[in-house]
Amino acid sequence: MKAFYSNLRIKYKLVGLISLMMLVIGLATYFVMRFTFEAYDDEIYRQSASALNSASLGVEKELRDMEKLTFTIATDGSIQRYLDVIKQGGSDYDNFLVAISLQERLLSIGGFAKYVLSFHLIDVYQREYKHGANANMLSAGRIEEVIAETERNIGGISYIFPENGDGALIAGRQIRQVRNLELDILGTLAVRLDLARLFRDLAGPVNQGDGMFAILAGDGQSVYPTNPSIDVSALNVSHRDGSGYEMREVNGERFFITYVPSNYMDWTYLNIQPYDAIFRKTETAKQSVFVIYLIVFLLVLMAALWFSRSVTGPIERLSDRMKRVQMGHFEYALLPGEREPAMDEAGLLHRNFRIMVERINELINENYVKQLAIKDTEFKALQAQINPHFLYNTLESINWSAKAVGHKQISVMVESLGYLLRSSISGKEPLVPLQEEMATIGHYISIQAIRFEERLDFRSHIPARLNDCLVPKLSVQPIVENAIQYALEPMIDTCVITVEAEESGGIMRLTVSDNGPGIQHDVLARLDSGELVPRGTGIGLRNIDERIRLLFGEGYGLEVGDNKGGGTRITLVLPVEMRDPHV
Repeated sequence: MKAFYSNLRIKYKLVGLISLMMLVIGLATYFVMRFTFEAYDDEIYRQSASALNSASLGVEKELRDMEKLTFTIATDGSIQRYLDVIKQGGSDYDNFLVAISLQERLLSIGGFAKYVLSFHLIDVYQREYKHGANANMLSAGRIEEVIAETERNIGGISYIFPENGDGALIAGRQIRQVRNLELDILGTLAVRLDLARLFRDLAGPVNQGDGMFAILAGDGQSVYPTNPSIDVSALNVSHRDGSGYEMREVNGERFFITYVPSNYMDWTYLNIQPYDAIFRKTETAKQSVFVIYLIVFLLVLMAALWFSRSVTGPIERLSDRMKRVQMGHFEYALLPGEREPAMDEAGLLHRNFRIMVERINELINENYVKQLAIKDTEFKALQAQINPHFLYNTLESINWSAKAVGHKQISVMVESLGYLLRSSISGKEPLVPLQEEMATIGHYISIQAIRFEERLDFRSHIPARLNDCLVPKLSVQPIVENAIQYALEPMIDTCVITVEAEESGGIMRLTVSDNGPGIQHDVLARLDSGELVPRGTGIGLRNIDERIRLLFGEGYGLEVGDNKGGGTRITLVLPVEMRDPHV
């Protein structure tokens, strides 16, 4: 895997890195959203539980008040006396008067109860006495149910759940004789409560929107509402579970349920909210975040591809140019449709590579010219090496013959000529010490001095420290020869030819000057261009200048000009390079 990654192209590495970063950001966003929505669920539960607790406390307060009210009625002395009279039997007229008294007493005790629909007293003969704004007669079955429930509690309060025919919650209690604690049954009290109004007032915040407030009894029976829109009993929530919240699905529909157990009754209060109604925005937000993230991921991926191409494109083009250089193509040209490189790092690489290729090309051309010059020099040297031993032997014979007859001048000329020939055709070193070059000039002057006698005045001013400085071979002698040709020969008076050297800052200036008539500017131009070749060695000033530049660089060469006192002044500008004299 590591090798595979190492061999990937840079643009794919960049795309992979940016994609990995986006995935990490996406996972981080997912976990943050998950934490946020869980916190949102908890917050909804807290708010729902708070509202539900408030509603349950209000409902239980009213139920406790109802328990007190029923106890007050059941233990009221007047009501017990009236019921006792009815139990003892009497005429119809007496019973009628008692019934009126019971109603009046009920009105005086509980007439101002807010959520009471009606009061019902049932005597031992199951005759009903009622009072209230909505005092409907109880059915025989309902009366039997109330009597049965209150008998089980033996004087305690009982709650009879609403039925289809009667939507009121009945708070029932047996009425027993409290006089002398006889506890004889005198009748049954039934108080009908207006559940709709009670829960509308107390559970209003819970019932906002599509929510529903509900009460489940311990056996799972729905206390409220009597006709719920969903099967509340199918939620399987019991007060034994404690308080909390959860998601439940009923008939394919999900609900967010908050439940709180009652501290007073065997009931569980429920706040039922359709899940989609509560979390529709949450789901929309989740989907929107996912879609936005997907769009951003695609945009970032496209930007990564564009960015990687902008980075690797110049590098790939540079690699292609390097391959062309490997094939031997040193030209650098923009491809069709290619723009100039930018000023970034890749652009600098292109510029540096172009400069390098151009420099290599220049060096190749310079080396090619240098090799041509070397071949030309070697060719001319080969032409000059026509049986050198024959020439040496012949000159030696002439020298001995001149000495034998006493012609010293002929001997000197022959010896100097032999030295010059031997110096010009022997040795492969392109550089020689300055003193060796001056020795060659000395032999040449010896020959010319015999020819021109007192008309030639040769002078040399070479500091001893520069004797071992290296100069190109046969670079000064041709200049001295030019001075004799163009200065001495046209003159009648004595011609002074001076060779002098000076050194400054690691550069030696070797000057050949004369006091002749000078060289016309067109002749200087022709000598500099190589069109005019001096007699003698056949080595022109242009050739000397090119050899110096090839050996030492473009900063060196020849300087040709007029002498201040008249005549010509030619200077060789050379670096100071020494050779060990003992080598």
